[in-house]
Amino acid sequence: MSGPPLLKVTGLRKAYGERVVLDDVDLTVDPHDVICLIGSSGSGKSTLLRCLDLLEEIDDGVIELEGREISDPRIDQRAVRQRMGMVFQAYNLFPHLSVLDNVTLAPRRVHGVPRADAEEQARELLGRFGLADQAEKHPDRLSGGQQQRAALVRALATKPALLLLDEITAALDPELVGEVLTIVRDLAASGTTMLLATHEMEFARDVATRVCFLDGGRILESGPPAQVFTEPREERTRQFLRRILG
Repeated sequence: MSGPPLLKVTGLRKAYGERVVLDDVDLTVDPHDVICLIGSSGSGKSTLLRCLDLLEEIDDGVIELEGREISDPRIDQRAVRQRMGMVFQAYNLFPHLSVLDNVTLAPRRVHGVPRADAEEQARELLGRFGLADQAEKHPDRLSGGQQQRAALVRALATKPALLLLDEITAALDPELVGEVLTIVRDLAASGTTMLLATHEMEFARDVATRVCFLDGGRILESGPPAQVFTEPREERTRQFLRRILG
């Protein structure tokens, strides 16, 4: 794709004491990419996403978003997070707020959008995600699938340039996984740029523009889904896929 990448990661390293979690990670994300991070639990997928969202301090390397270095400790982290939306596997909705207030909080507090405008935009989004009739409820009145959809709406309400999704189906009952993945498929089809950690291999194969296999804190293999899933270059990738896919 021509033009600069939306996100560029160079030589990213993160350790907790003696335990290295991310080791010399390089990654680029172009506009409209849907990049799926796959790998065993503990391979570094979630930590990578948390580093990109500046929730974790990195030990070395450079992270650039829209051509600007955001790994500089002097950066305005709030301004960075205005350009990225992150959705966690545990939803992280504020339990004391209604769904509508959860969705409008960041647009009003961070972006200065008037309440009436924020609520109008939020209700339109909630309607798109099948949650129009849930706007006034608190999160504990929703199913897991509804809570995860509400978390997606909250992330999208700030109109981020990049959406980070961290194992967003991992905490869901199996029958609810499909409804959340359908939403993500629709987002991908509409051109939303996404970087997501997932254990849903069929979804990654169908939707991703690129798949990155992480092992031991490194991106061991990266390529189009057809190549990674059918002709992986690395033996470790083949072992992982055999175990996951059978």
